[in-house]
Amino acid sequence: MKSVKLEAEQTGYQARARIVSVAARTIRVPLDRHTAFSTRLVAARDFTVVRVTTADDHYGIGFCYGGNRAGMLVTYAVRELFAPLLLGRSALDVEGSWRAMYDESLLQGRAGSVMRALSIIDIALWDRNARATGLPLSRYLGGTYNATVPAYASGGYYLEGKSPEHLGEEMAAYVALGFRAVKMKVGRLDPRGEEARIRAAREAIGDDVLLMLDANNAWSDVPTALEYLRRYEPYNPYWIEEPFSPDDIESHAQLSRRTPVNVATGEIEAGRWRHQALLDKRAATILQSDAAVCGGISEWRRIAASAAAVGVTMCPHWFHDLHVHLVASTPNARYVEFFPDDQVLNFRRLVDRQLSFADGELVVPTRPGLGFDFDEAALDEYALDDWA
Repeated sequence: MKSVKLEAEQTGYQARARIVSVAARTIRVPLDRHTAFSTRLVAARDFTVVRVTTADDHYGIGFCYGGNRAGMLVTYAVRELFAPLLLGRSALDVEGSWRAMYDESLLQGRAGSVMRALSIIDIALWDRNARATGLPLSRYLGGTYNATVPAYASGGYYLEGKSPEHLGEEMAAYVALGFRAVKMKVGRLDPRGEEARIRAAREAIGDDVLLMLDANNAWSDVPTALEYLRRYEPYNPYWIEEPFSPDDIESHAQLSRRTPVNVATGEIEAGRWRHQALLDKRAATILQSDAAVCGGISEWRRIAASAAAVGVTMCPHWFHDLHVHLVASTPNARYVEFFPDDQVLNFRRLVDRQLSFADGELVVPTRPGLGFDFDEAALDEYALDDWA
């Protein structure tokens, strides 16, 4: 009798977890001031947001960055490719849904917009299930009771009229907030100009603060990268991020062998198989895999486990509201990338509560799931389309 009763309870639970709606929306948020990286200028950011609802009225949200134009490609993939596949499935079958979506996407794209769409939905399923149990996502994923996780303050972008002295003041301001690690952009100027910027940053923050450098795919060959890095090395950078195209794994591997600076990459890499190539070639000592890009929380955790086996550290790429939970629940994860204001990662404007931080650490949310919701008024203000 007990087994019959248990089976009935489980059947009922599965029925209540049946997916009844997968809705998506495209949001375009202009930057207050156009911002430059090493190779491009950004005037606005496109985001796709998703809400998955189940028969018991529990829901989960997901989101990703779709680039600075044509973000509706991600939204279209959610609506047309994946939503019909998921309706009627149990939200509890996260692994099965991931596999079904991946198989469905083989001809459309195993990276880029289609994999971002898959990632968003996977995040929403994990969020829904954590909310339904009343647990914060970090605890639902098996995290510890640590109240905070380390973070680095991310900034140092190129702006018109921004001198090395201004850059140094910006970096020092992050240190004044308590951060013991900061990141700046590099790769846009000639070697002499870049050295002046890095020197100003290091002098402003002192010797005991970690300084990360982000090249955003600036270089196309190892000799050029080494020309810059020889100028950077005296200022003791903690890592050089994305020195080459993400497809050029061999150059990452060669550079990693020829500089004492940690090579970090993986933020726009998709799937465990491509990440495995990075690990096999020893092309990075730090992986920056982004759960909103690589295949969702499910795939991020697989990648992190593979990285742990070869001593590689996870420091996920932006979306601190999401990645605080993953760093809190992953033994080989060290830092969350944190944006103190909404001038670059303006996704901050779309959510109803911000992460708290103190002494350079982020406070892990204790509310169920991700710990926040979308600000519907903000979505309406910036939306390119309606929920559908």
